[in-house]
Amino acid sequence: MHPFMLAARTGWFAEGRFLGRILDGWINDTEDFIRTKLPHLIIAAAIAFFLYYLLKLVTNRMVFLAERHAGGGTRMSQVRTLAGVIRTTGLAVIGVIVTMQFLGAVGVNLAPLLASAGVAGVAIGLAAQNIVKDMLNGVLILIEDQFDVGDSVKLAGVAGTVEGMTLRKTMVRDGDGTLYVIPNSQITTVANLSIGYSVATVNVSVDFSANPDEVLGLLKSIAMDIRTSDEFRKVFVADPQVLGVDAVKGSEIVFPVVFKTLATQQYAPVREFRRRVRLALEEHHMLPGDPNRVFKSFDEPADATGKMPPEEHPATQDPTTIKPQETNPFSGE
Repeated sequence: MHPFMLAARTGWFAEGRFLGRILDGWINDTEDFIRTKLPHLIIAAAIAFFLYYLLKLVTNRMVFLAERHAGGGTRMSQVRTLAGVIRTTGLAVIGVIVTMQFLGAVGVNLAPLLASAGVAGVAIGLAAQNIVKDMLNGVLILIEDQFDVGDSVKLAGVAGTVEGMTLRKTMVRDGDGTLYVIPNSQITTVANLSIGYSVATVNVSVDFSANPDEVLGLLKSIAMDIRTSDEFRKVFVADPQVLGVDAVKGSEIVFPVVFKTLATQQYAPVREFRRRVRLALEEHHMLPGDPNRVFKSFDEPADATGKMPPEEHPATQDPTTIKPQETNPFSGE
């Protein structure tokens, strides 16, 4: 035995004395801890280190793939946020498991602690269940890439542009500048207008007197001129379609024209098409449609507005100029 240990076992620490028995118990406990529990703690620490390395590898891989495919930008910030959340949550779970293993190894009774933690967890869960729903739905939105910042969307009855998003909320600004803050748990249906392409239908109304074949040719010419122009050539994903006569309402004939463009890029070519149609109708002396304008006969001439001349009615005397009756209604004279 070591000389120090021999010296320690004399006097008050001699075998059989009170402090000696305490020292013997400590030695036995230390031997038992080193022999049975220390290997368990070493294995738990090794597993925790491996899980941390694996978690770090996965999150870094997520960021790397996002950088290679997205090339930075808004989507890149979302992936970094999601990776940070996953890493922090994973580290918290690993830390709790390792701490419980250590406390159990040193002899701490975990049953009361787990019971208290369970009760506290239930209370916190009931108080913050909406926040938990918001965060879980926010994680799904980020993972599934349902929408990004800058997209035109319709969420929870609100239409506008996404200005910001976190795990708990999404901020949408509508056309009049109002900013809406929507909890992610309320987002059940997502209408993303910025994905793929957009389709716009313009209904051109022309008077019944116009030749439908001439109108179709005119509309096709105008639509294709816009399609091939330098300003809008890159906007279209398909040629415009003039579908023909869609409806006849009184003196109005409706010709729908369909434009298929890149997502949210249909507004400018549609405005230009309407402007050119207005000028072309005037140039070709065609009247716009009017559902209240009615033709009596094709043989009767119409005036410049396309309306039939009014019928002539016999002149009637102004009732205010009629002289009062001068006969006495009582005597008849």
